[in-house]
Amino acid sequence: MTERHRPRRLRVLTWHVHGNYLYYLSQAPHDFYLATLPGHPPGHAGKVGVLPWGANVHEVPADALHGHAFDCVLYQHERHWHDDRLHRLTAAQRALPALYVEHDPPQGHPTDTRHPAADGGAHIVHVTPFNALMWDNGEAPVSIVDHGVLLPADACYSGVRPEGIVVVNHLQQRGRRLGADVFERVRSRVPLQLVGMDSARMGGLGEVSNLALPAAMGEYRFFFNPIRYTSLGLAVVEAMMVGLPIVGLATTELVTVVRNGVNGYLDTRIDRLVEVMRMLVDQPETARRWGAAARETALGRFGIRRFADDWDRVLTAVCAGVPVPRAAH
Repeated sequence: MTERHRPRRLRVLTWHVHGNYLYYLSQAPHDFYLATLPGHPPGHAGKVGVLPWGANVHEVPADALHGHAFDCVLYQHERHWHDDRLHRLTAAQRALPALYVEHDPPQGHPTDTRHPAADGGAHIVHVTPFNALMWDNGEAPVSIVDHGVLLPADACYSGVRPEGIVVVNHLQQRGRRLGADVFERVRSRVPLQLVGMDSARMGGLGEVSNLALPAAMGEYRFFFNPIRYTSLGLAVVEAMMVGLPIVGLATTELVTVVRNGVNGYLDTRIDRLVEVMRMLVDQPETARRWGAAARETALGRFGIRRFADDWDRVLTAVCAGVPVPRAAH
Protein backbone atom coordinates (compact mmCIF):
# COMPACT_ATOMS: atom_id res chain seq x y z
CA MET A 1 0.00 0.00 0.00
CA THR A 2 1.44 3.39 -0.95
CA GLU A 3 1.73 6.21 1.56
CA ARG A 4 -0.90 8.16 -0.39
CA HIS A 5 -3.50 5.41 0.12
CA ARG A 6 -2.44 4.25 3.58
CA PRO A 7 -5.26 4.97 6.07
CA ARG A 8 -4.39 7.75 8.50
CA ARG A 9 -3.59 6.70 12.05
CA LEU A 10 -6.07 8.35 14.36
CA ARG A 11 -5.24 9.92 17.70
CA VAL A 12 -7.89 8.52 20.06
CA LEU A 13 -8.31 9.98 23.53
CA THR A 14 -9.70 7.38 25.92
CA TRP A 15 -9.50 6.05 29.48
CA HIS A 16 -8.29 2.86 31.15
CA VAL A 17 -11.44 1.24 32.56
CA HIS A 18 -11.08 -2.47 31.78
CA GLY A 19 -7.42 -3.39 31.32
CA ASN A 20 -7.83 -6.46 29.14
CA TYR A 21 -10.40 -4.77 26.92
CA LEU A 22 -8.16 -1.75 26.46
CA TYR A 23 -5.22 -3.98 25.58
CA TYR A 24 -7.30 -5.81 22.96
CA LEU A 25 -8.63 -2.47 21.65
CA SER A 26 -5.07 -1.22 21.23
CA GLN A 27 -4.53 -3.92 18.59
CA ALA A 28 -6.42 -1.61 16.21
CA PRO A 29 -4.05 0.38 13.96
CA HIS A 30 -4.38 3.72 15.75
CA ASP A 31 -2.78 5.64 18.61
CA PHE A 32 -4.55 5.61 21.97
CA TYR A 33 -3.96 8.33 24.55
CA LEU A 34 -4.95 7.48 28.14
CA ALA A 35 -6.07 10.29 30.44
CA THR A 36 -4.26 9.69 33.74
CA LEU A 37 -4.13 11.14 37.23
CA PRO A 38 -1.25 10.90 39.73
CA GLY A 39 -1.05 7.46 41.30
CA HIS A 40 -3.04 5.92 38.43
CA PRO A 41 -6.35 5.57 40.35
CA PRO A 42 -9.21 3.49 38.88
CA GLY A 43 -10.73 5.27 35.91
CA HIS A 44 -7.55 7.26 35.32
CA ALA A 45 -4.95 4.52 35.21
CA GLY A 46 -2.41 4.38 32.43
CA LYS A 47 -0.20 1.63 31.08
CA VAL A 48 -0.24 -0.19 34.41
CA GLY A 49 0.04 -3.88 35.17
CA VAL A 50 1.80 -6.64 33.28
CA LEU A 51 0.05 -6.38 29.93
CA PRO A 52 2.50 -5.83 27.04
CA TRP A 53 1.27 -2.42 25.99
CA GLY A 54 2.33 -1.46 22.49
CA ALA A 55 4.10 1.68 21.36
CA ASN A 56 0.74 3.02 20.14
CA VAL A 57 -0.53 3.44 23.72
CA HIS A 58 0.40 6.72 25.41
CA GLU A 59 -0.32 8.44 28.71
CA VAL A 60 -1.52 12.05 28.97
CA PRO A 61 -2.12 13.83 32.30
CA ALA A 62 -5.87 14.37 32.61
CA ASP A 63 -5.30 17.94 33.78
CA ALA A 64 -3.20 18.73 30.70
CA LEU A 65 -5.49 17.39 27.97
CA HIS A 66 -6.09 20.92 26.70
CA GLY A 67 -2.53 21.01 25.34
CA HIS A 68 -2.94 17.97 23.08
CA ALA A 69 -4.58 17.39 19.71
CA PHE A 70 -6.84 14.39 19.12
CA ASP A 71 -9.00 13.15 16.28
CA CYS A 72 -11.79 11.72 18.43
CA VAL A 73 -12.73 10.94 22.01
CA LEU A 74 -13.71 7.42 23.09
CA TYR A 75 -15.53 7.49 26.43
CA GLN A 76 -15.69 4.26 28.42
CA HIS A 77 -17.55 5.20 31.60
CA GLU A 78 -20.34 7.50 32.69
CA ARG A 79 -17.93 9.27 35.06
CA HIS A 80 -15.77 10.38 32.15
CA TRP A 81 -18.79 11.43 30.10
CA HIS A 82 -20.22 13.61 32.87
CA ASP A 83 -17.02 14.79 34.56
CA ASP A 84 -13.93 14.71 32.35
CA ARG A 85 -15.84 15.74 29.24
CA LEU A 86 -17.29 18.81 30.89
CA HIS A 87 -14.42 19.82 33.17
CA ARG A 88 -11.18 18.61 31.57
CA LEU A 89 -11.77 18.98 27.83
CA THR A 90 -11.78 22.23 25.92
CA ALA A 91 -14.81 23.31 23.89
CA ALA A 92 -12.94 22.29 20.73
CA GLN A 93 -12.19 18.85 22.17
CA ARG A 94 -15.82 18.41 23.20
CA ALA A 95 -16.76 19.15 19.60
CA LEU A 96 -14.56 16.33 18.26
CA PRO A 97 -16.21 13.14 16.97
CA ALA A 98 -17.27 11.28 20.11
CA LEU A 99 -17.80 7.59 20.74
CA TYR A 100 -18.95 5.85 23.90
CA VAL A 101 -18.17 2.15 24.31
CA GLU A 102 -20.73 0.62 26.65
CA HIS A 103 -19.36 -2.39 28.52
CA ASP A 104 -22.45 -3.25 30.57
CA PRO A 105 -26.22 -3.56 30.36
CA PRO A 106 -28.30 -1.00 32.29
CA GLN A 107 -27.69 -1.11 36.03
CA GLY A 108 -31.03 0.58 36.74
CA HIS A 109 -34.28 -0.54 35.14
CA PRO A 110 -33.28 -3.30 32.68
CA THR A 111 -35.34 -2.00 29.75
CA ASP A 112 -36.26 1.63 30.43
CA THR A 113 -32.90 3.16 31.33
CA ARG A 114 -31.79 5.94 28.99
CA HIS A 115 -28.15 5.68 28.01
CA PRO A 116 -26.11 8.60 29.40
CA ALA A 117 -24.81 9.43 25.92
CA ALA A 118 -28.13 8.94 24.11
CA ASP A 119 -28.74 12.65 23.68
CA GLY A 120 -25.19 13.95 23.62
CA GLY A 121 -24.19 13.48 20.00
CA ALA A 122 -21.95 10.44 20.60
CA HIS A 123 -21.81 7.25 18.57
CA ILE A 124 -22.58 4.44 21.03
CA VAL A 125 -20.65 1.20 20.59
CA HIS A 126 -22.07 -1.79 22.47
CA VAL A 127 -19.89 -4.80 23.18
CA THR A 128 -22.81 -7.22 22.73
CA PRO A 129 -26.16 -7.23 20.90
CA PHE A 130 -27.75 -7.81 24.34
CA ASN A 131 -26.44 -4.44 25.54
CA ALA A 132 -27.80 -2.68 22.47
CA LEU A 133 -31.17 -4.35 22.98
CA MET A 134 -31.57 -3.45 26.64
CA TRP A 135 -30.38 0.16 26.70
CA ASP A 136 -32.65 2.98 25.55
CA ASN A 137 -30.21 4.51 23.06
CA GLY A 138 -32.57 7.24 21.90
CA GLU A 139 -31.72 8.47 18.42
CA ALA A 140 -27.97 8.02 18.89
CA PRO A 141 -26.17 6.05 16.17
CA VAL A 142 -25.30 2.59 17.46
CA SER A 143 -22.73 -0.03 16.49
CA ILE A 144 -22.00 -3.43 17.99
CA VAL A 145 -18.45 -4.73 18.14
CA ASP A 146 -18.25 -8.26 19.51
CA HIS A 147 -15.38 -9.05 21.87
CA GLY A 148 -12.00 -10.13 20.57
CA VAL A 149 -9.20 -11.65 22.64
CA LEU A 150 -5.49 -12.23 22.27
CA LEU A 151 -4.03 -14.82 24.65
CA PRO A 152 -0.45 -15.82 25.53
CA ALA A 153 0.87 -18.67 23.39
CA ASP A 154 1.32 -20.96 26.41
CA ALA A 155 -2.39 -20.90 27.31
CA CYS A 156 -3.82 -24.35 26.56
CA TYR A 157 -6.29 -26.78 28.07
CA SER A 158 -5.32 -29.78 30.14
CA GLY A 159 -8.28 -30.07 32.52
CA VAL A 160 -6.11 -31.95 34.99
CA ARG A 161 -7.90 -30.48 37.98
CA PRO A 162 -11.24 -32.26 38.51
CA GLU A 163 -12.97 -29.03 39.51
CA GLY A 164 -14.40 -25.91 37.95
CA ILE A 165 -13.02 -22.40 37.96
CA VAL A 166 -14.98 -19.17 38.52
CA VAL A 167 -13.41 -15.82 37.62
CA VAL A 168 -15.17 -12.76 39.10
CA ASN A 169 -13.65 -9.68 40.71
CA HIS A 170 -15.07 -8.54 44.08
CA LEU A 171 -17.76 -11.22 43.97
CA GLN A 172 -18.82 -10.94 47.59
CA GLN A 173 -19.10 -7.16 47.39
CA ARG A 174 -21.08 -7.23 44.12
CA GLY A 175 -23.64 -9.69 45.42
CA ARG A 176 -26.63 -11.20 43.63
CA ARG A 177 -26.21 -9.57 40.23
CA LEU A 178 -22.81 -11.24 39.85
CA GLY A 179 -24.14 -14.43 41.44
CA ALA A 180 -22.40 -14.56 44.82
CA ASP A 181 -25.29 -16.59 46.21
CA VAL A 182 -25.32 -18.90 43.18
CA PHE A 183 -21.61 -19.53 43.59
CA GLU A 184 -22.04 -20.41 47.26
CA ARG A 185 -24.93 -22.80 46.52
CA VAL A 186 -23.03 -24.59 43.79
CA ARG A 187 -19.71 -24.70 45.66
CA SER A 188 -21.36 -26.70 48.44
CA ARG A 189 -22.14 -29.45 45.91
CA VAL A 190 -19.42 -29.24 43.26
CA PRO A 191 -15.67 -28.61 43.62
CA LEU A 192 -15.12 -25.01 42.49
CA GLN A 193 -12.21 -22.59 42.76
CA LEU A 194 -12.75 -18.83 42.77
CA VAL A 195 -10.20 -16.43 41.24
CA GLY A 196 -10.33 -12.64 41.09
CA MET A 197 -9.75 -9.46 43.05
CA ASP A 198 -10.72 -9.87 46.71
CA SER A 199 -11.73 -13.50 46.11
CA ALA A 200 -9.76 -14.60 49.20
CA ARG A 201 -12.64 -13.22 51.30
CA MET A 202 -14.76 -16.06 49.91
CA GLY A 203 -12.06 -18.70 50.23
CA GLY A 204 -10.69 -18.13 46.74
CA LEU A 205 -7.15 -17.88 45.41
CA GLY A 206 -7.08 -14.10 45.10
CA GLU A 207 -6.10 -12.18 42.00
CA VAL A 208 -4.12 -13.89 39.24
CA SER A 209 -2.27 -11.60 36.83
CA ASN A 210 -3.72 -10.94 33.37
CA LEU A 211 -1.01 -12.86 31.56
CA ALA A 212 -0.99 -15.82 33.94
CA LEU A 213 -4.74 -16.31 34.16
CA PRO A 214 -5.39 -18.03 30.78
CA ALA A 215 -2.83 -20.77 31.44
CA ALA A 216 -4.09 -21.15 35.02
CA MET A 217 -7.67 -21.57 33.78
CA GLY A 218 -6.55 -24.30 31.40
CA GLU A 219 -5.79 -26.64 34.30
CA TYR A 220 -9.43 -26.77 35.41
CA ARG A 221 -12.05 -29.15 34.04
CA PHE A 222 -14.62 -26.46 33.20
CA PHE A 223 -15.45 -22.77 33.59
CA PHE A 224 -18.53 -21.85 35.63
CA ASN A 225 -20.18 -18.46 35.16
CA PRO A 226 -22.58 -17.72 38.06
CA ILE A 227 -23.47 -14.21 36.85
CA ARG A 228 -27.19 -13.45 36.50
CA TYR A 229 -26.98 -10.16 34.64
CA THR A 230 -24.04 -8.82 32.71
CA SER A 231 -22.97 -8.26 29.13
CA LEU A 232 -20.61 -11.09 28.20
CA GLY A 233 -17.61 -11.35 30.49
CA LEU A 234 -14.22 -11.32 28.82
CA ALA A 235 -13.18 -14.10 31.20
CA VAL A 236 -15.79 -16.37 29.59
CA VAL A 237 -14.45 -15.61 26.11
CA GLU A 238 -10.85 -16.10 27.25
CA ALA A 239 -11.75 -19.43 28.86
CA MET A 240 -13.38 -20.58 25.63
CA MET A 241 -10.31 -19.55 23.65
CA VAL A 242 -8.15 -21.64 26.00
CA GLY A 243 -10.47 -24.61 25.45
CA LEU A 244 -12.62 -24.85 28.59
CA PRO A 245 -16.26 -25.91 28.35
CA ILE A 246 -18.61 -23.26 29.73
CA VAL A 247 -21.35 -23.87 32.28
CA GLY A 248 -23.56 -20.96 33.26
CA LEU A 249 -26.94 -19.34 33.62
CA ALA A 250 -29.11 -19.12 30.51
CA THR A 251 -29.27 -15.34 30.58
CA THR A 252 -27.97 -12.34 28.60
CA GLU A 253 -25.62 -12.73 25.61
CA LEU A 254 -24.25 -16.05 26.81
CA VAL A 255 -27.21 -17.89 25.26
CA THR A 256 -25.96 -16.94 21.77
CA VAL A 257 -22.50 -18.37 22.49
CA VAL A 258 -23.01 -21.68 24.31
CA ARG A 259 -24.80 -24.68 22.79
CA ASN A 260 -25.92 -27.28 25.30
CA GLY A 261 -24.05 -30.53 24.97
CA VAL A 262 -21.72 -29.09 22.32
CA ASN A 263 -19.43 -26.47 23.87
CA GLY A 264 -20.95 -26.20 27.34
CA TYR A 265 -24.28 -26.06 29.10
CA LEU A 266 -26.67 -23.30 30.14
CA ASP A 267 -29.84 -23.46 32.24
CA THR A 268 -31.74 -21.39 34.76
CA ARG A 269 -32.12 -24.42 37.04
CA ILE A 270 -29.23 -24.61 39.48
CA ASP A 271 -29.85 -28.31 40.14
CA ARG A 272 -29.47 -29.10 36.44
CA LEU A 273 -26.22 -27.13 36.23
CA VAL A 274 -24.89 -29.02 39.24
CA GLU A 275 -25.67 -32.33 37.48
CA VAL A 276 -23.77 -31.19 34.38
CA MET A 277 -20.77 -30.00 36.38
CA ARG A 278 -20.58 -33.29 38.26
CA MET A 279 -20.71 -35.09 34.92
CA LEU A 280 -17.80 -33.03 33.59
CA VAL A 281 -15.79 -33.80 36.74
CA ASP A 282 -16.42 -37.52 36.24
CA GLN A 283 -15.99 -37.54 32.45
CA PRO A 284 -12.79 -35.70 31.48
CA GLU A 285 -13.06 -36.77 27.84
CA THR A 286 -16.50 -35.17 27.56
CA ALA A 287 -15.08 -32.01 29.08
CA ARG A 288 -12.20 -32.06 26.61
CA ARG A 289 -14.56 -32.55 23.66
CA TRP A 290 -16.86 -29.73 24.74
CA GLY A 291 -13.84 -27.53 25.41
CA ALA A 292 -12.45 -28.12 21.93
CA ALA A 293 -15.80 -27.03 20.52
CA ALA A 294 -15.76 -23.96 22.77
CA ARG A 295 -12.35 -22.99 21.41
CA GLU A 296 -13.62 -23.43 17.86
CA THR A 297 -16.56 -21.16 18.67
CA ALA A 298 -14.25 -18.55 20.17
CA LEU A 299 -11.84 -18.63 17.23
CA GLY A 300 -14.73 -18.11 14.82
CA ARG A 301 -16.51 -15.33 16.69
CA PHE A 302 -13.97 -13.65 18.94
CA GLY A 303 -10.74 -13.53 16.96
CA ILE A 304 -8.55 -10.51 17.64
CA ARG A 305 -8.10 -9.63 13.97
CA ARG A 306 -11.84 -9.35 13.38
CA PHE A 307 -12.17 -7.28 16.56
CA ALA A 308 -9.36 -4.89 15.59
CA ASP A 309 -10.73 -4.55 12.05
CA ASP A 310 -14.22 -3.78 13.35
CA TRP A 311 -12.89 -1.07 15.65
CA ASP A 312 -10.77 0.32 12.82
CA ARG A 313 -13.89 0.63 10.65
CA VAL A 314 -15.94 2.26 13.42
CA LEU A 315 -13.27 4.79 14.43
CA THR A 316 -12.41 5.67 10.82
CA ALA A 317 -16.04 6.12 9.78
CA VAL A 318 -17.04 8.19 12.81
CA CYS A 319 -14.02 10.48 12.39
CA ALA A 320 -14.84 10.87 8.70
CA GLY A 321 -18.47 11.65 9.45
CA VAL A 322 -19.78 8.81 7.30
CA PRO A 323 -22.07 5.87 8.18
CA VAL A 324 -20.33 2.99 9.89
CA PRO A 325 -19.88 0.02 7.50
CA ARG A 326 -22.30 -2.81 8.13
CA ALA A 327 -19.43 -5.20 8.92
CA ALA A 328 -18.86 -3.34 12.17
CA HIS A 329 -22.44 -3.79 13.39
